[in-house]
Amino acid sequence: MSNYYDSKDLRKFGDITEWSEELGEKFFDYYGKVFEDGALTAREKSLIALAVAHTEQCPYCIDAYTKDALQRGVTKAEMMEAIHAGAAIKGGASLVHGVMMMNKVNKLDG
Repeated sequence: MSNYYDSKDLRKFGDITEWSEELGEKFFDYYGKVFEDGALTAREKSLIALAVAHTEQCPYCIDAYTKDALQRGVTKAEMMEAIHAGAAIKGGASLVHGVMMMNKVNKLDG
């Protein structure tokens, strides 16, 4: 294996039920329900999942939801915009935690 992540492992995702069948099945039941049409369409949820896959930096999820989004008619521009929205939130979340540092510095300087 030339890198840590092996794309063939994505096909083994369903195998997680082997060592904990009950919990694995419950997870997949839940997972399947989450991605059904509801208040949001399955297409919209796929786009959200693609953005989250990037903020979580999960290569398996990026692979799966890039394919899923394309199959659901999501355009390249929509995908990139969603990724930028996720990146903006991730960056903002990191920066807003700077307030904690500022509070600590002010307390120590006090």
